[in-house]
Amino acid sequence: MQSSDASTNTVNVAKNPAQPKSKNLGILFELMAFIRPYKWKVIAALVALVFTASLTLSVGHGVRILIDEGFSQQSILDLGYAIQFILIVTLLISIGTFFRFYLVSSVGERVSADIRLAVFNHVITLHPSYFETNSSGDIMSRITTDTTLLQSIIGSSFSMAMRSALMCIGAVVMLFATNIKLTLIVLASVPFILIPILLYGRRVRALSRQSQDSMADVGSYAGEAIEHIKTVQSYSHEAQERSAFAKEVEKAYEIGRQRVKQRAILISGVIVIVFSAIAGMLWVGGSDVINGTMSAGDLGAFVFYAIMVASSLATISEVLGELQRAAGATERLIEILQVESHIIAPINHALTSQVLSSDVHFDDVTFHYPSRPDEPATRHLTLHAEEGKVLALVGPSGAGKTTLFELLQRFYDPQQGSITLGGLDVRDFDPIELRKQMALVPQQPALFSHDVFHNIRYGNPDATDEQVIEAAKKAHAHEFIINLPEGYHSFLGERGVRLSGGQRQRIAIARAILKDPNILLLDEATSALDSESEHHVQQALEALMRGRTTIIIAHRLSTIQHADNIAVLEHGQLVDVGNHQSLFKSCELYQRLVELQFKPLER
Repeated sequence: MQSSDASTNTVNVAKNPAQPKSKNLGILFELMAFIRPYKWKVIAALVALVFTASLTLSVGHGVRILIDEGFSQQSILDLGYAIQFILIVTLLISIGTFFRFYLVSSVGERVSADIRLAVFNHVITLHPSYFETNSSGDIMSRITTDTTLLQSIIGSSFSMAMRSALMCIGAVVMLFATNIKLTLIVLASVPFILIPILLYGRRVRALSRQSQDSMADVGSYAGEAIEHIKTVQSYSHEAQERSAFAKEVEKAYEIGRQRVKQRAILISGVIVIVFSAIAGMLWVGGSDVINGTMSAGDLGAFVFYAIMVASSLATISEVLGELQRAAGATERLIEILQVESHIIAPINHALTSQVLSSDVHFDDVTFHYPSRPDEPATRHLTLHAEEGKVLALVGPSGAGKTTLFELLQRFYDPQQGSITLGGLDVRDFDPIELRKQMALVPQQPALFSHDVFHNIRYGNPDATDEQVIEAAKKAHAHEFIINLPEGYHSFLGERGVRLSGGQRQRIAIARAILKDPNILLLDEATSALDSESEHHVQQALEALMRGRTTIIIAHRLSTIQHADNIAVLEHGQLVDVGNHQSLFKSCELYQRLVELQFKPLER
């Protein structure tokens, strides 16, 4: 495992010219598409926000009455009126704040869930080559960590930012209404507040993106180590993995520390400037009160409004750091949403009906994997799989056997040549409909963290329990399944870790049987079985193969001697085609492969 892989992948994403590069908080406007469906909740929250802000500003009037008529006039009655006014306003503010907080927070939860769903729904449609250059850990970090961050920011920070901005504007208006001279003193400090916000805001934004990327690297490394835990422990690499992971964590910590430091500098700087301006204002205002040119109530109200301006600006400067993080998270999520799949359905795609022929033809196919553009996986390969017959693919590793499976399922499109199904180019089909015609039994079956029913029913989501059990019986899996702790309801663990290799493969075979495909793709489907199970499963596969086009990747030649045709591949090229007897006589490579497998048995 290389800890640099995830960071390299992240860089690859970041360097993609098709993806956005946010220079400011404008990237946050991309979220409007997700917020728009809940505009009435947002409008209601804004109404509550304006309501509470107006009431809060009116408290200054209560302060003026309290001082000028309650204290100065020594009137208990006026003092009571002032206190009652403040208490009533406070009660109304709390009610308005409840609705504002609830509405905004619920929108934040909903938008976060919608974004998470949209990203996942998009990711599972992307072409496989995307995942060759982007680590699963980084993608998962975006779906989980980044959306959780947005949930907090939309539900809290946006609300605080709007409230503080509104309060700041309202308080400034009230300051002018109260005393213009003192207001100008307060406003003179504004440029000194904006400069550090602008300067440090850029640094915080850059560090926020780096921090999120580094956390993705941490998740990728940990996930990879846990996924291969048996390999780690069998090679006694626990100490090395601890050390390597510690470096990744330390790297993420250092970036996070720098980000927090910049935010701390920003916040403390704004506080010093703001309250220095208030101190200056108090000196001038206090002098005016002493000289009799200003009432104590006006100064009290002015101080109240000035503190509101100061606290609003301090809150905005603090929230700005959160919004910078939101911009980084939004950018990372939008990057994924703007990735276009290379494999798309044509507008007028061919219909895959039940009468579709399962005759497969590879015509002059040349293909390079995107991650290996200079090394062709297949070269000018022409091959025919006749309908209802068995075609076996043999050859050394790297011959292009698995590549043909992936091209046929249209996980990739060839750079040259064509692949036809029933005489129609596979690029003319909707990929989803095309793949419904096929069932793949891989050498390393993919099982999900669910029960047996779910894993077999993956071949046909509409199948009944009885049909699932019947498919398991045909795959000779029923006997070991019913002996599991909860039978067909037994949880199989991550990637089916609770089953043996042979048991996992029989589950995969049952899944293919349940799908009942027109084309069967077998990647040495019996290689992990013991001799007895292999015999039974081979019989089940022979029954399943009857009347279907079957393409088999064969590593053990004993399993394909009765195939209708055997294609011998080497370095992505077709060497020869024929049955076992003809190839053994005419194909030198096939002879060598046979001898390598059978000679040891003869000794």
